[in-house]
Amino acid sequence: MDDTNALIEQRKAKLADLLDKGINPFMNKFKPDCDIGVAREGFEEGKEVRLAGRITAHRDMGKSQFFDIRDQSGRIQIYAQKQVLGDEMFAIFKHLDMGDFVGVQGHFFKTRTGEITVKLQNFTILAKALRPMPEKWNGVVDTEIRYRQRYLDLMSNEDVREVFIKRSMIIHEIRQFLAGRGFMEVETPMMQPIPGGAAAAPFITHHNSLGCNFYLRIALELYLKRLLVGGFNRVFEIGRNFRNEGLDRRHNPEFTMMEIYEAFGDYETMMTLLQDLVKHVAQKVLGTLVIETKDAEGNVIKSIDLREWKRVKYKDLIREKAGQDWFDITPEERRSRAIAMGAEIGDDYEDFEVTNGVFEKLIEPTLIQPTFVTHLPKELVPLAKISPEDPSVVEVFECDINGQEIAPAYSEQNDPIVQRERLEHQAGGEKQKLDEDFLVALEHGMPPAGGMGIGIDRLVMMLLGQDSIRDVLLFPQLKPKN
Repeated sequence: MDDTNALIEQRKAKLADLLDKGINPFMNKFKPDCDIGVAREGFEEGKEVRLAGRITAHRDMGKSQFFDIRDQSGRIQIYAQKQVLGDEMFAIFKHLDMGDFVGVQGHFFKTRTGEITVKLQNFTILAKALRPMPEKWNGVVDTEIRYRQRYLDLMSNEDVREVFIKRSMIIHEIRQFLAGRGFMEVETPMMQPIPGGAAAAPFITHHNSLGCNFYLRIALELYLKRLLVGGFNRVFEIGRNFRNEGLDRRHNPEFTMMEIYEAFGDYETMMTLLQDLVKHVAQKVLGTLVIETKDAEGNVIKSIDLREWKRVKYKDLIREKAGQDWFDITPEERRSRAIAMGAEIGDDYEDFEVTNGVFEKLIEPTLIQPTFVTHLPKELVPLAKISPEDPSVVEVFECDINGQEIAPAYSEQNDPIVQRERLEHQAGGEKQKLDEDFLVALEHGMPPAGGMGIGIDRLVMMLLGQDSIRDVLLFPQLKPKN
């Protein structure tokens, strides 16, 4: 029998002993007064408190016991004396293990070292952990286990817990900010008859009652624009998108996206909105507009300054990196030069895709400070308005921070005739890929508008200094074990 199985059997034996004594931990009820963190903040000497949490430390000193309990909000020390609890209740301590949940009732005091502590008057076992907690100091070090059994990671690693607490705070502040600007939060279908709003491979499912296939949405866009047609001026949605594509440190098959649309705005309106939104969230959640990444010794290795936001045109960045003559040479010369520079260029890439390959491989990763890259090629964004200054590009920005795209935004195309032509071109003549209902909606009249998508996962990565999307998703997608 290995060590883990032996420990499980020992804990099961302790549970059996408790049941013999008429104590069923899983049937007990206990209502704490508040979270542990709130109780600590309201410390008063002698104050009576009722708290509950998981045992994370235990020190047996014979006729007295010290143990720590923890909940989401923090940790607190508990002091138990045999003379206070009595022999029968004190004897129950030998049945407790790290990881068990208990409810405690007692009075606050401070030890000689100043540690806030509860002097125990009574306690209740609320759950018996049959498996041991991760080792205290190292926690969960196996990456596979960290992602597959996230609860162990959260249980043992305070830094990991803090990431997900702050992720929740970030999303809350986003909602607060947009509500304050008059935006209405809405919900649109996740299962759609035609996947639209982006160029991506969808997941396919089948609806038995309707007898037809549906697609998990790859974008929020087209249904939100229908709401502009319906008369809502400012709408946003935070929800999951699904793309049947690869996994890497920046991509997960399901991810959280927010899209925002404002009637009578444009891409510049969205630029101001994004800048104000990110600064608001950073200040509220982190208390700073300078995001620092430090090494194990505490040295700053990267700093992102959210006080300064640069604006630069896509073509200017390309010329700066690939040569001032880039747009004057032949497509064949562009392909050869891109490959020589180290860009990843597929054999079937069209000319605009070759140029974008240079941008994504060689330019985007260098954009660490907030940068609005504007006026992208029209082929990349068929749902945006053509620039009146240059008909080869559209009124679009891509905001890059920390070397990755955080948010694209457009002056939305609202001409139904032009929109149909550009979607038909994107579909390659395959009529079944056209969302006719959306095009019919546009024909009823959509106001000029600014629209923006923000990758929530990537925004959280940037603000919290995380290098992998898996470290900001509670349960990232993994291949099943069997």
